[in-house]
Amino acid sequence: MQFQVIRQDSQSQARAGLINTAHGQVPTPTFMPVGTHGAVRTLSQRELEEAGVKLLLCNTYHLWLRPGLEVIQKAGGLHRFIGWNHPILTDSGGYQIFSLARLNKISEEGTTFQSHLDGSHHLFTPEKVTEIQHAFGVDIIMPLDHCIAYPCTYGAAQEASALTTRWAERSLKRHQELSQEESVGSSPTLFGIIQGSVYTELRRASAQQSLALDFPGYAIGGLSVGEPKSSMYEVLQTVLSLLPVNKPRYLMGIGYPEDLVECVSLGLDMFDCVIPTRNGRNGMVFTSSGRMVLRNAQYAQDFSPIDPECQCYACQNYTRAYIRHLFQVEEILALRLASLHNVYFFLKMMEQMREAIRKDCFQKWREEFRNRFQKSHSVF
Repeated sequence: MQFQVIRQDSQSQARAGLINTAHGQVPTPTFMPVGTHGAVRTLSQRELEEAGVKLLLCNTYHLWLRPGLEVIQKAGGLHRFIGWNHPILTDSGGYQIFSLARLNKISEEGTTFQSHLDGSHHLFTPEKVTEIQHAFGVDIIMPLDHCIAYPCTYGAAQEASALTTRWAERSLKRHQELSQEESVGSSPTLFGIIQGSVYTELRRASAQQSLALDFPGYAIGGLSVGEPKSSMYEVLQTVLSLLPVNKPRYLMGIGYPEDLVECVSLGLDMFDCVIPTRNGRNGMVFTSSGRMVLRNAQYAQDFSPIDPECQCYACQNYTRAYIRHLFQVEEILALRLASLHNVYFFLKMMEQMREAIRKDCFQKWREEFRNRFQKSHSVF
């Protein structure tokens, strides 16, 4: 992987860049839809391509359980198995330490998960997680980390952060060994992950320890787990002040449009979240004027598109009234159209930010976005 900053905004830390991988280029800032099991829920790979997706996120833990590494390897790697010819990033399963806390046990060796499918136990060590992701044949991989819940004590956060660093060292060592065994150009890129909960002192220490390992990219994890937004932004400003400008910066799990815009202004490059598709399946869509809940009765006879300014398939062919009707009668098409619109909206928003940065008018675009997006004519 190679990364270069193409343009830096003159009035903020926002920057436009380009990530080059073996499976194609990814312009930044970029948003990755979440394909946990190798698919973004309700959407086909062709629809993702047409929406402008350049980088897809898949989950190591879930793919390890089903269909299993053997199946993916026999298929020729994850790209071929899921029919996706563009770059793929796999997370490590570290988030499942948080989300499936009742089903795992953490030790120095790694994390033992009890499968939510059949109750079987699986030990995920830093080395094993790295080996699995190498075998997937993807482009960017994450080391096993300890994502701790909020709220937590300083001591618990310190212990989790220190464990993340020790696991990162082991992951990097195994990654380097595997890369030497593989053919040139076939090895994935391993990012470092910075933890420390909302404690800026711990975040600073975690960042410095990760920098000492000289990863080609850095992710910030353990946010958007219930902490106040003010704490999240304080952490981000602390960490970003330490990260090198010539390497990509990935904020894990953040996904509301207003937050993405603010985080781009701080200098972040990569994002992922389930919000576009999860909220879409629940009938909530994002528009240039704010959020809209299509299930609401006020749209029963509204024959305008979801967003008159949107060029997605849903907006070009269907009305709010029709999509609301689909939700009312529980047609799967409703989930698909709302999800497709949301993914398109997020990708278009990232494209607009990249263009504004290149033209050095990002701050103007940001203010216009804020003013329009906050004028939502529908509330939860």
